[in-house]
Amino acid sequence: MSQSNELIKAIKNKGKSIEAEMSFFDHLEVLRWHIIRSVIAVAVFATLAFTFYDFIFEDIILGPKQLDFWTYRMMCKVGAALSIDGFCVEKIPFNLINTEVAGQFMLQINSCLLIAVALGFPYLLFEVWLFIKPALTAVERKSASGFVVYAWILFIIGALFGYYIVVPLSINFLANVSLSDMITNQITIDSYLSTVATLTLGCGVVFLLPILIFVLSKLGLMTPAFMRASRRYATVVILIIAAIITPTSDVITLLTVSAPMFILYELSIMVSANVKKQKDKAEKEFYNKK
Repeated sequence: MSQSNELIKAIKNKGKSIEAEMSFFDHLEVLRWHIIRSVIAVAVFATLAFTFYDFIFEDIILGPKQLDFWTYRMMCKVGAALSIDGFCVEKIPFNLINTEVAGQFMLQINSCLLIAVALGFPYLLFEVWLFIKPALTAVERKSASGFVVYAWILFIIGALFGYYIVVPLSINFLANVSLSDMITNQITIDSYLSTVATLTLGCGVVFLLPILIFVLSKLGLMTPAFMRASRRYATVVILIIAAIITPTSDVITLLTVSAPMFILYELSIMVSANVKKQKDKAEKEFYNKK
């Protein structure tokens, strides 16, 4: 009789194991289709970028190298209004060169892919949301319903800040660093594209800090009290991140980049406090029902 019970128990456990394996492979199948749709979306945006590549290359990618770029024009106006000498950008002394046979072709491919990722970022976030949504409770789905929209807005603001503020300030500073008149700045197009893309997309990702804090607060890994108590350490970390993002040593650029991060940190504290308030309210209602 005992052997029969053990056999039945073993069969049940094997059934649970098979069910778990099927569930795991089902999740892999779902993930595969999310990845496929994301790749298709990137391919569509890359094709669109390739179609309008002349505008993208001349006006967007090479924009920060031109003296008539919006940021440089605003700097000249501010310098004239405040009577600040040297604030107007008068030259960007470096030439772009290509050192590889397939360099310009690969430049076109890589820049189209970067533009595609930037343009398709909202859809990529939407696919991430569709993948994690089934694992959330009804309350969690409701509280995170604006995840894609908020993340997209923050990313766009961050990318615009990086492109119009961080990129031109960094390029202007680095281009005007001269150790000797005998040295001429001949910058490879790959290095230039990498700098523009890294600073632009990097700032866009950094601006997602409130979303990250929201997720961590939901998981109970972050509290507003901890963030308020860690302001001094956060200040040091923000300055380090700003120094990494901006490969310049001037204080003005460092403060310009770090200022939005301090604002984002304070905004993240408010987000975490709101999450804690909702948790406390739900916990109070739960105990009142008992």
